[in-house]
Amino acid sequence: MNIYGQTLPQLKEYMVQLGEKPSKAVFLFKGLYQQKIQNFMDTPILKEALKIQLAQDFQMQLPILVEQTAGEDTAKFLFKLEDGSLIEAVLMKQKYGNSLCISSQVGCNMACAFCQSGRFKRVRNLTAAEMVAQVLAVEKLVEEKVNNVVLMGIGEPLDNYDEVTAFIDIVSHQQGLAIGMRHITLSTCGIVPRIYDYMEREAPGPLAISLHAPNNELRNQLMPINRRYPVEELMTAVKAYIAKTNKKVMLEYVMLDGINDKPEHAHQLAALIESSDCHVNLIPYNATQNLGFAPSSMENIKIFYDILRDKGIFVNLRREFGASVQAACGQLKANYLEKTNM
Repeated sequence: MNIYGQTLPQLKEYMVQLGEKPSKAVFLFKGLYQQKIQNFMDTPILKEALKIQLAQDFQMQLPILVEQTAGEDTAKFLFKLEDGSLIEAVLMKQKYGNSLCISSQVGCNMACAFCQSGRFKRVRNLTAAEMVAQVLAVEKLVEEKVNNVVLMGIGEPLDNYDEVTAFIDIVSHQQGLAIGMRHITLSTCGIVPRIYDYMEREAPGPLAISLHAPNNELRNQLMPINRRYPVEELMTAVKAYIAKTNKKVMLEYVMLDGINDKPEHAHQLAALIESSDCHVNLIPYNATQNLGFAPSSMENIKIFYDILRDKGIFVNLRREFGASVQAACGQLKANYLEKTNM
């Protein structure tokens, strides 16, 4: 069993079962995430017999780096897991710190039309340990701390709810990596029941919704999940999340040329948001192979942006990260598999 999937309460229970004090779990947790130990024998304070027992019961498994691409402010990592599965993580260096976008599944069943990772059907969920290990592996590779985590890589986080929330509990704990909840963003394409579940957690973090269309007809074409949870139902959940948590929600909107970037779409989006405390994040499309979509022109993006702003909607245009490093979700994996004929 990979130690990185154990929450602090679980480690305390483990210590008690061994007849040890729960406080030993805190020493171990700090060793893992603050001292970044690579061997149980290096755990401070713990007795040698306990260290040997830990080594028998757990492993410290980080993913294997298969390929890495780097640009001026972005690095992308293709990792191989213990079973040979490939996943991706993307590090974005920003003014407010290093943000790491991690994967939550091997493949994805959401089948969003414009998304490269949607071409890889879900093989399995990642464990909490495999998600934590992405953070640790990237920190080790770049020798820098990850300040922000975004669950927006390959997979739908709310389709792997239990492991994702365990991951969040581990990386946010003050005795561990201490990445504060306001620095952990969960992105979903709209699994409505799980949004209600997530808002009931103690101090949930920022929520991002992959919206990408302002009406059901268009969203049905782009995002099959909308047929199950229509946009009106999704926005009801978003407004409930805002009311419950008193946190803003980011609506992600990728700009696709001639598809969802017309002025009427901007007006529909503004009407959908109404007076709710949502921010809109316009995303220049990072074109990928074989999908048949193209990025909107900057002229059309500006018109769209101005309509939303004039309607009183808080809107920003995301910086383009990583076109040179194949940073579109699933792109590095797709290129690697094509290159290796796998």
